[in-house]
Amino acid sequence: MNFNSLTDCYELYNGVKIPCIGFGTWQSSDGQEAYNAVYSALECGYRHIDTAKAYGNEESVGKAINDFISKNNVSREEVFITTKLWNDDHGYKSTKKAIDESLKKLGTDYLDLYLVHWPNPLKFRNCWQETNQESWLAMEEAYSEGKIRAIGVSNFYPRHLESLLQTAKITPMVNQIKICPGLAQDDLCQYSKNLKMIVEGYSPLGTGGIFSSQKMQELAEKYNKTIAQICIRWSLQKGNLPLPKSVTPQRIKENSQIFDFSLTEDDLNLISNLENLNIKPARNPDEAEF
Repeated sequence: MNFNSLTDCYELYNGVKIPCIGFGTWQSSDGQEAYNAVYSALECGYRHIDTAKAYGNEESVGKAINDFISKNNVSREEVFITTKLWNDDHGYKSTKKAIDESLKKLGTDYLDLYLVHWPNPLKFRNCWQETNQESWLAMEEAYSEGKIRAIGVSNFYPRHLESLLQTAKITPMVNQIKICPGLAQDDLCQYSKNLKMIVEGYSPLGTGGIFSSQKMQELAEKYNKTIAQICIRWSLQKGNLPLPKSVTPQRIKENSQIFDFSLTEDDLNLISNLENLNIKPARNPDEAEF
């Protein structure tokens, strides 16, 4: 797809439109840091904000969004808000409660997207299939009630999706996974897309480790762009939805300026297959200690 601005959208299979780049808030501390980052992102033109209960910053994120809306004649419908179900809240009743708590903290009547954050929490490791199915039922009900416009998952591998689909009435609309140079996860992306899911890529900059790559420095010079811009553009051209994060206004703006150039097919492949990068591999969700 050919995107030209932050407000250009993918379309989920239920018709809901989701802006092609989201602003991530993982590791943005609750309070002024998260508030300022989100407000700056909205000022730069971002209209897709991604948070989670686990990030501990839903209140600050919500306040920034609501303040921006009220001060800038922007409607709530123009801002796409995502949050996620934390591991301790899996199960039917706990999920229903968690959804309502997130709505309250974010100060909104509805969520645009709600995701199961991890498929196999430590707390439910002996019964993860059942608790995922129970959580999904609660999410389907909230979707039917209009509390959530779209539902999806995060960090799910095929085995987790296969289990969920045994009882799901609604196929997940999104799978949010770690995607960055050298960690393209092409097989998982294709599997998810075959199920008509949009693939979102978190940590598109490899949580910073990518900046020491000589190859990435050479590409940045070639295109007269920052390494971060190269990473985000790569993810977008791969057909994914990147979620860059920063708390620095200048970098927040720079990270949004990726629509005036394109990477060649050779450079896309080069970036996908980079090796020996200073980045952590994707965490195995069945071994995560939380």
